Amino acid sequence: MASSTTRQILWALLQDLPDDLMDEVIDFVQFLRLRHALPETAILSESALAQSWLTPEEDEAWKNL
Repeated sequence: MASSTTRQILWALLQDLPDDLMDEVIDFVQFLRLRHALPETAILSESALAQSWLTPEEDEAWKNL
């Protein structure tokens, strides 16, 4: 977890950022959150996805790739 000082620095930087760049900041923060959540999500969904992926039909569909 970020320290109080790190959060204060980030907050100060955000305060000075032009409004037209805030959407980019939001996109980047969402990207970071998603990137760090993916491994856990992938592990949790692996068994559910395997039911539809591990089939002869899927093997046939992907065999030429």
